[in-house]
Amino acid sequence: MSRSNLSRRAWARASALALVVLALAAGPAQAHHPRGLRDLAQRPLIGTAVNTDLLGSDATYTSILDREFNSVTPENAMKWESVERERGVLDFSAADRLVAHARAHRQIVRGHTLLWHNQLPAWLTSGTFTNDELEAILREHIIDEASHFRGRVYAWDVVNEAFNEDGTLRDTIWLRQLGPGYIAKAFRWAHQGDPHAKLYYNDYNLESIGPKSDAAYALVQDLRRQGVRIDGVGFQGHLGIQYPYPDTLGDNLERFAALGVDVALTEVDVRMILPVTAEKLATQAEQFKGMLNSCRAVRRCVSYTVWGFDDLHSWVPGVFAGEGAATPFDENYRPKPAYFALRDALARHRHR
Repeated sequence: MSRSNLSRRAWARASALALVVLALAAGPAQAHHPRGLRDLAQRPLIGTAVNTDLLGSDATYTSILDREFNSVTPENAMKWESVERERGVLDFSAADRLVAHARAHRQIVRGHTLLWHNQLPAWLTSGTFTNDELEAILREHIIDEASHFRGRVYAWDVVNEAFNEDGTLRDTIWLRQLGPGYIAKAFRWAHQGDPHAKLYYNDYNLESIGPKSDAAYALVQDLRRQGVRIDGVGFQGHLGIQYPYPDTLGDNLERFAALGVDVALTEVDVRMILPVTAEKLATQAEQFKGMLNSCRAVRRCVSYTVWGFDDLHSWVPGVFAGEGAATPFDENYRPKPAYFALRDALARHRHR
C-alpha cells in the first residue's frame, strides 16, 4: 500500500473519530437550540441559576433556559435544607430533575452549595450537638451529596460566604464549634465525595481588590500550602447601579488566576432602585457587559452565570426593599438592554 493511501486512511479514521466525538458532545439533535447566548462563544460558559419548580412546568421559562445557557446552577435544590429536611432522609429529586434536564440539553451543572450558614435544616439549627457530633454531621452531609452527584456535577461551590467585609471569618455555627479549620475539612470531604469535580470557594463582594478579596486570596494560598485541593474561586457579581462599579474586577480575576485556580462569575445580577427608567437600564446593561468583558479577558475565567434570568422570579425584591429589575429579561420574559449587551459582547469576541 502506498504512503499516500496510508495517509488518506489515517486522515479518514481521524475524521471519523472527530465526528463521533462531536456527535457525543452534541447529544440529541432536538436538544440543541441555536442562536442563544450559548452559541456565541466557547468561553466562558454562559449559565444561569434555575428555579426547579418552573423547570418543565413553565414552557417559556424552560425554552429560554435551553436556548440561552450551557451551564446551570440550582438556585435552591441542592442546599442542605432542600435535600435533608428531616435528619437522615435525603431527597435529591428536584436536583436530579435538573441534572437530567441539563444532560439532555448539553448543559453542565455547577453544584451549589455544600456548606453555607444559611438555608440549613431546622433540625440542625435547633439541635444541640457537641463539636465532634457537628463535625460528623457535616462530614456525612458533604460526602453524601457530593457522591450522589459524582460524575454528573462539573463543579461545586464547596464553601459559600465564609468571610466578613473586613476579611475576618464570619461568625457562624461552623466557626464557633469547629474552628477555622472547618473550611479545609469541607474541601477534603468534597474531594472524597467526588474526586473529579472542580472545587470552588464562592462569595459576594469579592469583585474589588480589598480586605474581603484579600482574605479569599490568602485562603487559596493557605489551602494550597496544606495540600488541600481547591480548583477555583467564584465571584458572585451581585451589583447595584446605585453603587460604584468594581473597576478592579479584571485585575482581581487575573491575580487569582495567577495562583493557578480557575475563576468564574457565579451569581451575576445588577439591581436598581425602582422604578425602572431607560437610563437605569442602559447603566445596568453596561455593568452586565463590563463583568463579561472582564471575564473574557482572563484565560482562566471559565464561566459567567446570571443568578436567574428573569425579573419575575428574581430574589432581589424580596431581600432589597424598593429594588429590583436585576436580570437580563423582564417580568414578561422580554429581553432587556442587558441581554443585548451580553449578546453584543459575545458576538464581538467570537468574530475577533
